[in-house]
Amino acid sequence: MPRPCKNRFVSGRPGSVVYKPEGIPARTLEWVYLAMDEFETIRLLDHEGLDQEKAAELMGISRPTVTRIYANARKKIAEALTEGKAISIEGGPMGCQGRHRRRGGRGQ
Repeated sequence: MPRPCKNRFVSGRPGSVVYKPEGIPARTLEWVYLAMDEFETIRLLDHEGLDQEKAAELMGISRPTVTRIYANARKKIAEALTEGKAISIEGGPMGCQGRHRRRGGRGQ
């Protein structure tokens, strides 16, 4: 039996949810799907410059979980950049669709 998913806090939605190579029609591209928690770890660690412990605290999850999410996100982004694929940011945590909560939202 799989372990139950833990709610993960995200600060909001990205400004754009689709990124694709210029000049290639979207319908002809392969897509990489980045979950909201994967986006959030990239935002916190790479953009905000936080360490994994602080990011884990803000997201309400353990540091090892942040490490796993971050590694998955970086692999997906690297795949899209090196292989010319489009990126779509959507949904909740992988395997826990709809279970993420926005920080400062209802239920806080």
